[in-house]
Amino acid sequence: MAKANILLIFLCSLVLLLLGGVRVEGNPNYRDALQKSFLFFQGQRSGKLPANQKVSWRSNSGLSDGSLDHVDLTGGYYDAGDNVKFNFPMAFTTTMLSWGTLEYGKRMGPQLQEARAAIRWATDYLLKCANSKPGKLYVGVGDPNVDHKCWERPEDMDTVRTVYSVSSSNPGSDVAGETAAALAAASLVFRRVDPKYSRLLLQTARKVMAFAIQYRGAYSDSLGSAVCPFYCSYSGYKDELLWGAAWLFRATNDAYYYNFLKTLGADDQPDIFSWDNKYAGAHVLLSRMALLGKDKNFEQFKQEAESFMCRILRNSPYSTTQYTQGGLMYKLPESNLQYVTSISFLLTTYGKYMKAKKQTFNCGSLFVTPNSLIGLAKRQVDYILGENPIKMSYMVGFGRNFPKRIHHRGSSLPSLAKHPQSIGCDGGFQPYFYSSNPNPNVLVGAIVGGPNQNDGFPDDRSDYSHSEPSTYITAALVGPLAYFSH
Repeated sequence: MAKANILLIFLCSLVLLLLGGVRVEGNPNYRDALQKSFLFFQGQRSGKLPANQKVSWRSNSGLSDGSLDHVDLTGGYYDAGDNVKFNFPMAFTTTMLSWGTLEYGKRMGPQLQEARAAIRWATDYLLKCANSKPGKLYVGVGDPNVDHKCWERPEDMDTVRTVYSVSSSNPGSDVAGETAAALAAASLVFRRVDPKYSRLLLQTARKVMAFAIQYRGAYSDSLGSAVCPFYCSYSGYKDELLWGAAWLFRATNDAYYYNFLKTLGADDQPDIFSWDNKYAGAHVLLSRMALLGKDKNFEQFKQEAESFMCRILRNSPYSTTQYTQGGLMYKLPESNLQYVTSISFLLTTYGKYMKAKKQTFNCGSLFVTPNSLIGLAKRQVDYILGENPIKMSYMVGFGRNFPKRIHHRGSSLPSLAKHPQSIGCDGGFQPYFYSSNPNPNVLVGAIVGGPNQNDGFPDDRSDYSHSEPSTYITAALVGPLAYFSH
């Protein structure tokens, strides 16, 4: 009898532990991480900040952006730790936030409002870029070569805010295709909650996509050192045409986009997904029609998506992906976590589609279930949130141990409230940039470039390839965080 009572008490305790939301070691608090990720986007805002801004150490900045060309290009996001607005990665950030919201919005709870606000901060700006002057698509503000020589707060910027654009004579199919994808994906997010705004987004997406298709060319060729080597279009522009058309097809169901994307083929063999290379993302997005819609016309994209997964999975005979000893996917030495978060998004999302239809597939001798993909994504997310050899959370402000010296101007310099005097272009290097002190402002929710291939992280402000956060690293993780938090 005593043994039975002990067993009953043990079982009751176990149930309470599972139901009571108590943090079980080994399962990070995904909901907390999700909430923090949206704060990060507030920290990256450019323009006039709203009254409900929670990141209080930031103030208005870039209020004359666009004036050199007599247009209003205020708003949008600084892409990383600098004060430049690069539209190519910003549009990708917007597409990923929108895709994450479409797939996982129901799991976001009160954070759904924050997701929409984060998307809208970008799309309001992208609409200005697309609609300010006929025949022109603005694709960036701020001379990166000048900006990168300075260490100053966005609020103090005294560098030239050059504006960059593409047009029929200076094409940019890649940046235009990505902008169209962002606007089309966001139009779906706002379709029910703000139909008028949704229609404007979609109408503009169609216009920008038509420009991308009609005037073919890489924006790197048109803009040169204004975008290279920072956000050169290394993979060319065909992937953005496929990605843009895939999103417009999803938003409109217009056969024109389906017929167009079929002309691009699906014969590329990516083992990466990023702001530059969209093939894998387009394949997964289009495979949804084959998996959930049972539409045989999309079978080739389903096969492409599965062959991508076979290049990622650790035990697959076709794997081209390295893993660190601690279990982190390791693609490239610079800002590796951007690939980890983007690929984790695809693993989670494709796994979710498979699960809905009880699908499996094979990578040669390896049998792949939905949980094979979702489990791998979860291990990557957990690693980022602190389940790794050095117990470091790579999300700033999450967990007990996180990067304190991130490569980020606003975070590393005192706020206007603490230091009202202007800090000029060179004024931030001494004593702030070269200081070994932690940053005075905690950029909550920022995910840095991440550890090296030996799972080590020096937490050094000058080591930007590991310590710099960017919008597209966090944007891709929003979906998986929402999925695992439910």
